[in-house]
Amino acid sequence: MERRTSLVGRDHQVGVVADALRPAGTARTLLVTGEAGAGKTAVLNEARHAVVQEGTKVLRLSWETATGPTGAATLADAVCGVLAELRHDRLPAHITAVRRAQSHCGDGGELTLLSTLGETLADAACRVPFALVVDGAERMHPPTASALQLMLRVFRPAGLPVVMAGRPVPGRPAGAPDLATAADRVLDLPPLRPEDVGELVGQCLGRPAEPALLAAVRRSLGPLAGNPAAVLSVLTALDEDDGLVDLDGRACLAGTADDLRLTVDAEPLRRVTADGTDAAVALAHLLHRAELRLEDLHRLVPACAVLAADLGRTVDRLVRERALTIDADGRLAFAVPALAAALRTLPPRYDVRSLHAAVVQTVAERLGPATTGACHPLLADHVAAAGPALNDGVAVPLLLAAAAKDARSYHPRAVRAYLSALRRLPPNYPATLGVLREAAELGLGCGDHAHVLALAEPILAGLRDPGPTDGGGLEFATHAWGLSALHEHRSPYDDGAVTREVLARMPRAAMLPALGGRYGIGPLTPWPSSAEPAPDGGRLHDGHGPLPSGAELRTLAAAVGGHEELARAVHGLQREEVCEVAIERLRDAAAYGDLAAALESVLGERYVRADHSAAGRYHAMVRDYLAGRWDDALSAARGIERRGGPGGQLARALAAEIHCFRGDLVRAREWLDRIPATVVHPLVARARLGVRYWSGQQDAALEEAWHDVRRARDSGLLAGADRVLLRILEFAEETRPRQARQALEQLAALHAEADTAMTREALLVARGMLDRDADGAHDAYRSAARRGDRHMMLYCCQVLADVGDDPQPWLAEAARHTHLLSLGRPGRVLLGRSALRRNVPLPRGRSAREGLSEADVQLIGMVGRGGTNRQIAARLACSEKTVEQRLARLFQRTGRRSRVELVAAWLDGSLTGLGPVPDAPPGGATGPGPGQTGG
Repeated sequence: MERRTSLVGRDHQVGVVADALRPAGTARTLLVTGEAGAGKTAVLNEARHAVVQEGTKVLRLSWETATGPTGAATLADAVCGVLAELRHDRLPAHITAVRRAQSHCGDGGELTLLSTLGETLADAACRVPFALVVDGAERMHPPTASALQLMLRVFRPAGLPVVMAGRPVPGRPAGAPDLATAADRVLDLPPLRPEDVGELVGQCLGRPAEPALLAAVRRSLGPLAGNPAAVLSVLTALDEDDGLVDLDGRACLAGTADDLRLTVDAEPLRRVTADGTDAAVALAHLLHRAELRLEDLHRLVPACAVLAADLGRTVDRLVRERALTIDADGRLAFAVPALAAALRTLPPRYDVRSLHAAVVQTVAERLGPATTGACHPLLADHVAAAGPALNDGVAVPLLLAAAAKDARSYHPRAVRAYLSALRRLPPNYPATLGVLREAAELGLGCGDHAHVLALAEPILAGLRDPGPTDGGGLEFATHAWGLSALHEHRSPYDDGAVTREVLARMPRAAMLPALGGRYGIGPLTPWPSSAEPAPDGGRLHDGHGPLPSGAELRTLAAAVGGHEELARAVHGLQREEVCEVAIERLRDAAAYGDLAAALESVLGERYVRADHSAAGRYHAMVRDYLAGRWDDALSAARGIERRGGPGGQLARALAAEIHCFRGDLVRAREWLDRIPATVVHPLVARARLGVRYWSGQQDAALEEAWHDVRRARDSGLLAGADRVLLRILEFAEETRPRQARQALEQLAALHAEADTAMTREALLVARGMLDRDADGAHDAYRSAARRGDRHMMLYCCQVLADVGDDPQPWLAEAARHTHLLSLGRPGRVLLGRSALRRNVPLPRGRSAREGLSEADVQLIGMVGRGGTNRQIAARLACSEKTVEQRLARLFQRTGRRSRVELVAAWLDGSLTGLGPVPDAPPGGATGPGPGQTGG
């Protein structure tokens, strides 16, 4: 049966074993070693399959089935089993000789038996050439292993290749048999390389894996990250837990990295639970919620001495087995996080909350709660995990003292301590609201928006039941909560009674959902009329800290509209540090709904970056999109989509835009289908127009695009509408001249109203298309290059190829951008149209599939059938190095990074969508122009 998959990352080792299994004139013995799960049996099977295809006979020495005494007798029974499989004319004589020698084995004739075995095997190998395989050598009984070792060292069967496989045995007693001494060569299987792990995961899942998933798998396995069995165990557990989701043709992690676990039958888990499960499970649960040190185990003694002793013995055993680590400060940690996660799936026998409480109680009784929190802030996590097992009189002072101490050194634990204290404190008391403000300030000041959102319960409790005056604590926390919601691409408030109360009591709060709508987060709502400039006594620290003031929120909102509205808002800031460059960055950010970049432009150094938030990820996506790193942009879109939330509409639109221009309309439509029809943002309209037009719905696409432009303008969303109008003009230029001229007029009116670099570029490019204004198009090219907008640079190159004096340099530049962006049919059609108009040939180059020779196609086919480099080299009559070089060239030309991606791209037709590959290597951002060599 032809194999459908290949053994990943073991081509060299398979080749070495296959060479050892081939017939030889002299005795040759190889020992394959490696940790459990390294793939020793798989390597043996793959090598055996390769040499059997060549006609070599390979037999297994089945020592496991022997029922008699161990030692030489067991070895003799196994050898007779091998001889029986050979079926040659000397079989009866061979077996008779072995049995006769075996009958005298008890009289001290063990050496005679081993000598007979060696001679018999040598004679059989001479008559019927074969090789012998011994798997699982570490499980062999010591007397049997000793007999095999002696036979292979002293009575070597001439001409018989022998390959053994087994894992190293730690702590081997002195005098114990070591088969390595009987081997001519020892082959150790190293851990898989990261790229091999990625290929293994893709092969197992049947589709490429998202880089974030691969990183999570590696982190969860720690030192076992290169162990094939451990990787497959985690993937199996992910499948059992429905922990995977398909996005964009890739496997993505549905939950969090903490959920990755080994399966219950995984060898590392069986080893840990072999001498008792309860203590190991309790230890895994304890370490999951809080740091645990050796001294904490001693604190358990007064409350539960028996369990403390059991935990101590378990810790000693797991440290010896290297499953548990202890750092210089005595902190315990599981070396393999996926192992700890697997233990947590087992039901704990002990009340883990009581254990957390016992760790705290001993110290608190001796020092007092507040002093304990200040001196031992690590115990705050134990207090939070203990829950009701620890009374509020001890828990609250300890948590507040620990939070105050950790706020200066380790803010994540401080935020957790504040949150745990707030769950115990009564709402609407001045002290409670002060703690709420401290927690919100800490989370916001560290860019930890997820923890600020976790304050929702105490914030909502305070809003529902207003208490005494709090000096702005509740108001500050509410605004911080709303801002963090926007960072996580969520609408800050619902349409319930709480919202009306918030809007009545805190006018500035109404600005946040309205601001979110203008940046594609939540529904688009009118700017609240009650949100006018009003003094607040400095309670919200206007102009200080990361919380935007009312004037700054108005500036952020005005950036999506006209330049006069923005100028009035900037004037209201009454600050000189907001320079023209910052305002231009703000307008660019508003066009893409990039909230993080917009906040950074307005707040300056006060803005705290939050790269792990949805807004931070989208900011990275926009940067990658503009710079032409579209694969990275798609990866960011998948990460945002996996997090969920209603505010990822613009990331979906950009992903659809990328797939559309790469020619993958199926995936482009999949992204667009996730966007509700009610979303008005121009970025969504731009993506819809492209996908519909290239899907063959030209008339409907243009009609709907005009409707979307009107909706956006009526809603005050001017930023980004220029690119929709430019695309309308581009599509209508040849067949619908009236619509093209109308789009130019609309662009001129939009530029007069908005007056941004983007509107100016779009207007200049449009005039270049319709009025053949080469100087204006070249000016737009230089402007787009300064902004780093590679796609806009491609537009300019195509126009300059049409209207410039010399089209060839601009066609070459456009071809380079097309290749770097991996554009498909849409990009190639527009490029070919420009060349046809000027009656000049396209730049020399070839598309990926057109450029594939018959040999390349044959190579991809063999890779798809699971062929290893050695197997492919044998079939093509070349060296393995040549195969590696040809694959490397294919990866470079097609933009794929692994065998799985290459084959998947060939099967789904993606290789046809790659643009022309210029002969010259990619250069910088600027391109040639009339009378110059750079832009």
